[in-house]
Amino acid sequence: MTAPLASRLRGFGTTIFAEMSALAVTTGSINLGQGFPDYPGPPEVLDVARAAIGTDADQYPPGPGIPELRAAVTGHRERSTGTRYDPDTEVLVTAGATEALAAAMLALLEPGDEVVLFEPIYDSYSASVAMAGGVIRPVPLHPPEGGPGPWTFDEAELRAAITPRTRLLLVNSPHNPTGTVLTGEELAVLAELATTHDLVVVTDEVYEHLVFDGARHVSLATLPGMRERTLVVSSAGKTFNVTGWKVGWVCGPAALVAAVRTAKQFLTYVNAGPFQPAVAAGLRLPEAYFTGIARDLEYRRDVLVAGLRDAGLPVISPQATYFATVDVRGVQPDGDGLAFCRALPERAGVVAIPTVVFYTPEHAHLGRHLVRFAFCKSDAVLAEAVERLRRLA
Repeated sequence: MTAPLASRLRGFGTTIFAEMSALAVTTGSINLGQGFPDYPGPPEVLDVARAAIGTDADQYPPGPGIPELRAAVTGHRERSTGTRYDPDTEVLVTAGATEALAAAMLALLEPGDEVVLFEPIYDSYSASVAMAGGVIRPVPLHPPEGGPGPWTFDEAELRAAITPRTRLLLVNSPHNPTGTVLTGEELAVLAELATTHDLVVVTDEVYEHLVFDGARHVSLATLPGMRERTLVVSSAGKTFNVTGWKVGWVCGPAALVAAVRTAKQFLTYVNAGPFQPAVAAGLRLPEAYFTGIARDLEYRRDVLVAGLRDAGLPVISPQATYFATVDVRGVQPDGDGLAFCRALPERAGVVAIPTVVFYTPEHAHLGRHLVRFAFCKSDAVLAEAVERLRRLA
């Protein structure tokens, strides 16, 4: 019998998140690897979900998502970015951002089409492109040299990645795992390339509200000429601390959204009936909620960053997201981040994720010495994790 896994998916295997989460359980370690909060979301959202269970909301919702949620998505989008979308034709509710991205790749790519994206790469991107028969063309983000600052890309490297086979730009900002937020100048470069080469753009903006230090997230779809070629993906999980609900959405021009809907209907069809009205309620919360969650998470970031530095781990403090990146060469003589993460539970009782898994083999050397820690945890858990990490000092 030949190998059962299709060739386009060979090499993906079990994710590093499964390996490290299992290691956390078997060793009794604090899991700072996977990005999920351990504290509840806002009661204004949770109470609506509780009330919806046991009602007609338990049954299949409409294929594009319930009208209430689609209207809430467009209303929130207009308030936060000034961009208007038609809730009937330009919004699609999905099973989290992961399904939205996978459905977009399946809908928009022909075999052999190329997708330009930045690495380190969130792991589902490469798999989604592969399942669609596409080819990724990664462009590395470079960490700041010798001090604080954002990760940046080399414009010449980006331009060189675009070929006649390039079909799509996949842009993740705020970026996981680096925590960088693309600047207006960087977004302008992307917009110019997209229009010059007539590319479709898919933006992953799930961390749109979790931005710190006065940094500002700007959606690429708001730049001149970009709305008509851009699909914007976001979700409720990170914004409302409900990562297990898997409620996401796509906004964009009607033709592109219809294409994604064609693929999506044969994946999950529909999802999360009782949670859709709850997410709609969350998106209607006042602006103070969204600024508050960013401020709270910035505090948690600062707690973990201070603890990591006390442990002798130089930190690239993120501008956004759930994650801080450290350079382990000071405590791991061979600079092997994967080996460091596999040994860390025994050394300190903490689990992290090696950043090298977010790179293609071509650029793996750029992330070999880097490790990602999550700080979206309760005060007690962060305090204990910091105390344990001091054992490395």
